[in-house]
Amino acid sequence: MSNNVWDTKTQTFHGGQEHRFIENFVEDFSVTTNYLGTPEKALEAAKEAINDIHHYPAANQEPAKTCLAQFLWGEDYAQHHPRLLMGNGASELIDLVVRKALLSFMQKGITQPTWKGSPWDVQYREYQRSAETNGFKILDPSNTERADMLCIVNPCNPTGDYFSVEPLREWIRNNVKQGGCVIVDESMQPWHSFDFRSDSLISEHDYAREMWTENQVSVHVMHSWTKIWSCTGLRIGSVICPTAEHCEALRKIQVPWSVNGPALKFVEAVVQDSEYLKETWENTSRLRSYLIQQLSNLDASKDWVYHGKSFLSWVWVDMKSKEVASKAVDLAREAGVPVRSGKPGYGCDTFVRVAVRKEEPVQVLVNAWKAL
Repeated sequence: MSNNVWDTKTQTFHGGQEHRFIENFVEDFSVTTNYLGTPEKALEAAKEAINDIHHYPAANQEPAKTCLAQFLWGEDYAQHHPRLLMGNGASELIDLVVRKALLSFMQKGITQPTWKGSPWDVQYREYQRSAETNGFKILDPSNTERADMLCIVNPCNPTGDYFSVEPLREWIRNNVKQGGCVIVDESMQPWHSFDFRSDSLISEHDYAREMWTENQVSVHVMHSWTKIWSCTGLRIGSVICPTAEHCEALRKIQVPWSVNGPALKFVEAVVQDSEYLKETWENTSRLRSYLIQQLSNLDASKDWVYHGKSFLSWVWVDMKSKEVASKAVDLAREAGVPVRSGKPGYGCDTFVRVAVRKEEPVQVLVNAWKAL
């Protein structure tokens, strides 16, 4: 069976595919999912939902959407619930927002709107791919021109760069045109801490309202929930729109039943699992430090540079050599612990992205890289 699973003419390369082709597979270091694996209670809820696959899932995404709103906003959830929409992973919602933005620009007579990503060199490419597919003019991150549409991944995957709330708000104000559209992807932000909401745009309701009413700039907050809860096979995403009307506009062009029954039941259960998140916040930074320490002890690692905030679920490693990075990817695969090469998708030939994992599989990776 071929392991060439990506159609490079039409799709953007992504990690998480190699495990099925590795006979001695141990652990997947190529994806930024939670080191804890899938929460057991939520997994059981999804399994139980299989018994109902002869029925359509809820067209209004309830009660899962309300459960997610309560997770995001606590007692104030009812006020903001109308602005929340779930989707078949963030990928579906990314495309929805980009397509809706294009329609709005064209109605204003803007035939080729401009698009710009984060100020960092690279970020998750699905936003740019969607913009290119829909005919946007792509601006380089270094371009100081204001864009019609901004899409910033914060924290940035893969580089690990991060804007706290105030610098993020300022960057948006300085880079978007009047009447523009913004997506802020905060998929990896919940790793921040127990108080992640206080440093997130999910709590910046006045800011979103002000940007819309005063500047006609629509700010959308995107989440892929499949990383923090390690359920990438289910495809669960959400977007918080600036107003309920924006949410309704997206729902009009969203295909019905885009979130399946097991995924909805998974969400209902997983948002109640406070112990899982508590363990995540307590141990991810420790395990990340352990990973960096173990890699730093390798003979070949003297010039390596480790990028990213301490709370993140991965390390972006610059090995300073194309040859070393390429060999590192091959050695990891051969040992059953695949990592993400920075070359395909990102064009960062000397970089490798390594997920945070438990100590035992980390030692398998370290032993494999002793041959570098």
